[in-house]
Amino acid sequence: MKTQDLDTWFRSLLDPDALSGIDDSLNGMQVARAGAEVRRVAFAVDASLEAIRRAAQGGAQLLFVHHGLFWGKAVRIEGFMRDRVKLLLDSDLALWACHLPLDRHPEVGNNAVLANMLGLVDREPFGAYHGVKLGFSGRFAQPIDLQTALSRINPDGSPATCVIPAGPEAIRTAAVVSGGAAFEVNEAIARGIDLYITGEASHSIYAAVVESRTSFVAAGHYRTEVHGVKVVAKKLERETGLETFFVDLPTGL
Repeated sequence: MKTQDLDTWFRSLLDPDALSGIDDSLNGMQVARAGAEVRRVAFAVDASLEAIRRAAQGGAQLLFVHHGLFWGKAVRIEGFMRDRVKLLLDSDLALWACHLPLDRHPEVGNNAVLANMLGLVDREPFGAYHGVKLGFSGRFAQPIDLQTALSRINPDGSPATCVIPAGPEAIRTAAVVSGGAAFEVNEAIARGIDLYITGEASHSIYAAVVESRTSFVAAGHYRTEVHGVKVVAKKLERETGLETFFVDLPTGL
């Protein structure tokens, strides 16, 4: 597949410009390549130097990431940024990034996949960010306990970074917004939702969570945002025949 055709495929699926008014990420092709043909595509959460290195070593011609290099303002190409860009260019490896459009996508998005993992039904958009709802809320067909919810979100048994078990033992409703969305718990509180799940915690929300009797889980920024890139990889492979592989570099955060 030609690089331009792959760019078109990603754009058709993810509409990277849809949230340009609120997303600081430069979504879409961030670094192009000289070669035209793409045979293998690497996927990772972050455009770190190590992710770029492993993508190149794995024979990829393009690296797709959730967190790219550029965030809303000009940056100097020096230090670690120069190292990243140099390795991309030396490896003739293109970089394609998709931030908020991947979070909110109803099929392949991080939050849609997390809602699937939880088993939420009767879903509706949740978690307004500058007026755009990125996550989902819903209910469980049968009430579950907090431990069951944790095992569904992190099926490999890895611990959440923060758990505040202040809500009811029988959890009937939940909401999820991946990544750094601790303050969206206030929307869950206002709506009387039993359990709120995100990636990161904040000291500032602790008292409100406890006093409102809402359970709060920060499952990890990385761990809540690994799912979308994996699902996009599988869809790309299935629909185009391109080879894909995932570069797993968990941060523990």
